Amino acid sequence: MKDQADSYLQKMKGGARSPLTVRPMNLAVGFIGGAVSIGLLALLSALAGSPWIMAPFGASCVLAFAVWDAPLSQPRNLVGGHLISTLTGLVTLEVLGDGIWAMAIGVGAAISLMGMTKTTHPPAGADPLVVIMAGSGWSFLFTPVLVGSVMIVVVALLVNNAVKERRYPTFWW
Repeated sequence: MKDQADSYLQKMKGGARSPLTVRPMNLAVGFIGGAVSIGLLALLSALAGSPWIMAPFGASCVLAFAVWDAPLSQPRNLVGGHLISTLTGLVTLEVLGDGIWAMAIGVGAAISLMGMTKTTHPPAGADPLVVIMAGSGWSFLFTPVLVGSVMIVVVALLVNNAVKERRYPTFWW
């Protein structure tokens, strides 16, 4: 039993160095892609007088522009993950209300459903919280979620592919 506990705790030490590298071009692409995506969504929000943006989109931009080639950054995951997680939040809000357990169950269910559908997108894990805490209605699924996530993908297609060394997406479906 003590050996198992020691082994368990040893895993938490890590040991390797960060594999991440800093390249000026990647920093520039991240800045441009994130700023353009969020700027467009914020502008549309101001013009429409309704939300076209939500906090998880900032994290989606990190994936779409900083780790564009990662599986969880691809269009299927970005759009599908946000749609599934928001839908999960809406159903949870409808069935369980806006309590503590509703938020917990909403996030847990969203994680499982994204995994089941191969649409895991970590920023989308926050969508049920956004929906439940704001008391969002069903239209939230279209605006900002569908429109905003598709817009991020469009900007990611344009910005990432403008760089010779990048190819986005690595897969669609």
